Amino acid sequence: MAKSIERLGDLQVRSLRLPGRYTDGAGLVLNIAKGGTKSWIFRYRDRQTGKVRELGLGSVLAVPLKRAREKAAECRGLLADGRDPIDMKRQRQTAQRVEKAKALTFGDCCERYIAAHESSWRNAKHRQQWENTLTTYAAELRALPVGEITTDLVVKVLEPIWTTKTETATRTRQRMEAVLDWATVRQFRKGDNPARWRGHLDHLLAAPAKVRKVEHQAAMPYGDVPAFMVELRQRRGQSARLLELVILTACRVGEAAAAEWSEFDLDAATWTIPGARMKAGKEHRVALSPAAVAMLEGMPKDGRYVFPGTGKRAQAMNPESARKLLQKDMKREGITVHGFRSAFRDWAAERTGFPAEVVEMALAHAIESKVEAAYRRGDLFTKRTKLMQAWSDFLATVPATATNVTQFKKSPGSLAG
Repeated sequence: MAKSIERLGDLQVRSLRLPGRYTDGAGLVLNIAKGGTKSWIFRYRDRQTGKVRELGLGSVLAVPLKRAREKAAECRGLLADGRDPIDMKRQRQTAQRVEKAKALTFGDCCERYIAAHESSWRNAKHRQQWENTLTTYAAELRALPVGEITTDLVVKVLEPIWTTKTETATRTRQRMEAVLDWATVRQFRKGDNPARWRGHLDHLLAAPAKVRKVEHQAAMPYGDVPAFMVELRQRRGQSARLLELVILTACRVGEAAAAEWSEFDLDAATWTIPGARMKAGKEHRVALSPAAVAMLEGMPKDGRYVFPGTGKRAQAMNPESARKLLQKDMKREGITVHGFRSAFRDWAAERTGFPAEVVEMALAHAIESKVEAAYRRGDLFTKRTKLMQAWSDFLATVPATATNVTQFKKSPGSLAG
């Protein structure tokens, strides 16, 4: 009677060359592929469907005959217990992937989150802010498995800066929450988000708005701006012209520093800033006063940027140059460039009759009311043109005395809506 199990021997396994399948018995089969590769297979019949299934047990080079027989015996034991060997293998592989995912660090997840979302961000600076925040303030979490980040660890990161750097701490928490949400969706962690604010951290940390009042950027009183403009216009250089354009248009310094000549229509006295460079992400038209047009017309136009940088590479001027000019060169240490937008807003509210929505649109502020935003179709450009002309006229007034008391020079649009 032919032997039913353990039909093969070690020497036979090594010497066989002809492609095909050679049965050792009890479901264990030696498979020789056309290329000569040898591997073990366990063949069995599914009890529910009756179909034959095959489970790979590994290469002959890695799994010798003795070990192949042990693996086949383990499979037969599973079948005897009513468990399918292939299904059990898949479950083990899933568990291994889960364990591997748990080993993915919080730092790894930060990098993957940024890589997945940076294409939707306005500029490279936004990516840099994310990286800097999560690297600087969440440094002690980056090497930990993302699945082990707990509420205690999150609070440990936030507490030291929550009352001293409240805005930074708030952004750090928001970014940590976003990364941990991403990790949960990708199944790299389970459970609630330990960085969630509402219904969670709000019970452990003081509300940011109550920790410290928002400190607005220092602004020059609007009554002092005309005298400052006289001084500014006496200065030469690109930094002075950059700051002059910022004041004349009430725009953000970053929007002006990266301005390109292709954005301007000086004949129509308009400057169209692309949405990619706007804080709200939407294209914005700026009404240019004759003074702004005259300044731009007097500048060289031999390149892409209105304010080119000084390096060898073709790039725009660093916005920081305007701050340096203002605070260091012109000795206004307590004043910020951004503060001129506040000066413009205060002047419009106190010295003109222009509606608030015209002023807000000139400043390119987002409309908080969704209903109002839905119904407001135009950009009030005609009214904004009058507003910017009135602002330009005001900036051209000359101080009446040495004490820099300014007199307001009325313009046709200064008291109009």
